[in-house]
Amino acid sequence: MRGAEMNELRLFREDGLRIDGRRVDELRPVKMEVGVLDKSDGSAYIEMGKTKIFAAVFGPKEAHPRHLSQPHRAILNCRYHMATFSVEERKHPGMTRREIELSKVIKESLESLVFLNEYPRSAIDVYIEVVQADAGTRTAGLTAASLALADAGIQMNDLCCGVAVGKVGGRIVLDPSEEEDKHGEADMPIAIAPRQNSIVLLQLNGRMTREEMRLGIEMARKGIEVLYSVQIAALTKRVRSSHQGGSGRY
Repeated sequence: MRGAEMNELRLFREDGLRIDGRRVDELRPVKMEVGVLDKSDGSAYIEMGKTKIFAAVFGPKEAHPRHLSQPHRAILNCRYHMATFSVEERKHPGMTRREIELSKVIKESLESLVFLNEYPRSAIDVYIEVVQADAGTRTAGLTAASLALADAGIQMNDLCCGVAVGKVGGRIVLDPSEEEDKHGEADMPIAIAPRQNSIVLLQLNGRMTREEMRLGIEMARKGIEVLYSVQIAALTKRVRSSHQGGSGRY
């Protein structure tokens, strides 16, 4: 039996649905909260399926060491990290090569959103901590980070939302789970700033045809519309809680 046929048998039910009961264009259950950490200037929490991530923002603040500061703009620092207990096999507590790479990718995506020139000689630090990983951590982390920046009052041209599109058993699916990601033929993380209608992140691991990529991007856009509405609802709840005198935090 060929690999694609094995994946089809393993990852799709007889009725055509995925093994977790979703349609090919359906997101996993999503939850977002804003203002969840007291010690930061802005924070957010996201769940996408079994993936659980916190994001925290500190700043804008004076850049240290001072010689690294930029006279006309802020420096944005980003650290994406997976907790040792976030995966099945205990991870080394230090930063891995993959985490360093994803920190850079997420930083570059966020830099396209933040008005850095509004904060000269300053630093803005973004921390993304994955406490439970089940695929889609870079896109979920980016989604949470943009929420945390908004919670910190950082000026941005838009929020951004991210989701992955996978090729599983020869079929294009939205928001692959860990099992689908493990056995799939391709994975394409995408993040979009919806109001600007601009793609801030697009990567591809594996191979897709031009038509499969077109279908995947179209599928991602529809999923991101849903994520964006959840972001707005989380921010609205946070603002209302603040106006009512509550902290809105754990």
